[in-house]
Amino acid sequence: MKRFRTVLGFAIACVLVLSTSALAAPKFIAIATGGTGGAYFPIGAGLADIINKKLTGYNASAEVTSASKVNCINVSDGKSDIALVLGDTLSYGYKGEKLGGFPKPLTNLRVIANIYPNTIQIVARKDSGVAKLTDLKGKKVSVGAPGSGTEINARQIFAAARMSYHDFGRTDYLSFSESADQMKNRAIDVTLISSGMPNPGIMDIATSQDITIVPIEGELLKVLDKDTPFFVASVIPKGTYKGQDHDVSTVAIPNFLITRADLDEKTVYEITKAIFENLDRLVQAHAAAKGIKLENATKGLPVPLHPGAAKYYREKGLMK
Repeated sequence: MKRFRTVLGFAIACVLVLSTSALAAPKFIAIATGGTGGAYFPIGAGLADIINKKLTGYNASAEVTSASKVNCINVSDGKSDIALVLGDTLSYGYKGEKLGGFPKPLTNLRVIANIYPNTIQIVARKDSGVAKLTDLKGKKVSVGAPGSGTEINARQIFAAARMSYHDFGRTDYLSFSESADQMKNRAIDVTLISSGMPNPGIMDIATSQDITIVPIEGELLKVLDKDTPFFVASVIPKGTYKGQDHDVSTVAIPNFLITRADLDEKTVYEITKAIFENLDRLVQAHAAAKGIKLENATKGLPVPLHPGAAKYYREKGLMK
């Protein structure tokens, strides 16, 4: 009998240990970002750092991806928990629009916050002779990684300018870092990058050779405003990149931090709160995060807000 009680006690102790371990197991948070040459990855890594250091019970990590399109798909399918995405790609994904390459609606997507704008930056090697969009004809151009929001933006901009990839001497589908390498090697003439400013890849290019930033201006701005209202007029301020001695007109598009509709409210609330109470950490990760403002978090939402995020914004007086 004594032996039985000993064995029983040991069994109960094992169950308690296992139960305690299960309760203590961290919740994994996978954050889908983009390539290492843009702003998505460092900001995503900064967000993971905030979650891991400021919250209890989480284990967050940033994933390198091909950005917006695949991020929408992965979050919708539950392969990622949080992602950074471009606003137009998010809208296309949620509605299932073929223009964005989405055969069916991704209705499981929800917004955590409108974060910072992506600026369209068309960069040419100065010795290529490219100074305006029409000069791209016959040139070797990188339009962004396959399936990325950048590549979708490239199609939109060139279509508005009554151009297509057929006008180029060669079209390459490269990530930001790959584009930078190919520009430095003089294997391509131009790269279009949709990113926060300053973009590390462009900074890298500008340290090795003279560059020209091609403006988006005039009538093209009016066409984009009519056909693709996600774009807003913007400026690349002089001095953003080495050798850039004047402001350059362009367009920008908002980025959003998204999650799944079925991620629990408590988790999303805690993460949303942690983000806006630790924005300085995100700015340390990348200067583009300076554009993240609490007052803009609920503006221009292309898909519904997650209830966990909405709870935080109501506490802050942004929503009723």
